[in-house]
Amino acid sequence: MKNTLIEPVDSAPAVVSRLAVGGKLRLVWTNERGGMTFSAGNHFIKWNPYSTGLDLEAERLRLAWAIRWHPVPKVLAWGADDEAQWLVTSALPGEGAVTEAWIAQPRDAARAIGRGLRTLHDALPIAECPFDWSIEARTQGRVSAESLGAPPVDRLVVCHGDACSPNTIIAPDGSFAGHVDLGSLGVADRWADLAVASMNLDYDFEGSWEDELFSAYGIARDEERIEFYRHLWENEDKIGIPQGSEQSPNKAMHATREDARA
Repeated sequence: MKNTLIEPVDSAPAVVSRLAVGGKLRLVWTNERGGMTFSAGNHFIKWNPYSTGLDLEAERLRLAWAIRWHPVPKVLAWGADDEAQWLVTSALPGEGAVTEAWIAQPRDAARAIGRGLRTLHDALPIAECPFDWSIEARTQGRVSAESLGAPPVDRLVVCHGDACSPNTIIAPDGSFAGHVDLGSLGVADRWADLAVASMNLDYDFEGSWEDELFSAYGIARDEERIEFYRHLWENEDKIGIPQGSEQSPNKAMHATREDARA
């Protein structure tokens, strides 16, 4: 994933300008379908047209649930109109793992990402989680874990659902500070997160840091589960859909980010 500096903007959707409440708007994230995230003072404003295929209400519900046990942004406002949805959240202290400071310290960043996932997986109670990120849920019931030949579940946890590097926030001392972008959070095998988080390091950092992430998490590599869950991540929108049929939108991970603290 390439990270590009995005300059302050002179214009924004009208609702975003109203929500900024006098704060200076800066566009910090955009995806190829027109979704945008702005910073405004000490909060962030996500604005997603329906064409993005993303559901900010789903993220709002997950943030409101997870914040009881784990450091995530606080929801300040949410709304929708005929064109788009928007979500306003507080900023977390620290910086995203792919900001300039941490790209220059890839070992520390990888370890913070690993520690963060372990913290998340240990803290969130699966018995109380109303959200599902199983294979069946991710493929909208088109296939089952059995039909895909999924390996046995290692450990059920509440997964982040998009454990890419930008979604970990790191404190100035290198410790884990929080998670953002939890729109897919739900119960699944922990390797559904670990496989993606380790794979994503190669997009954002020079060198190979997967072993640092696994070490910080406290787990040995599991090649079978890594291979399976990476394949699922890259193909879940196509799995179980007959060739030539219309497919659902690709992942929102194909995006440009300068900061991921929203």
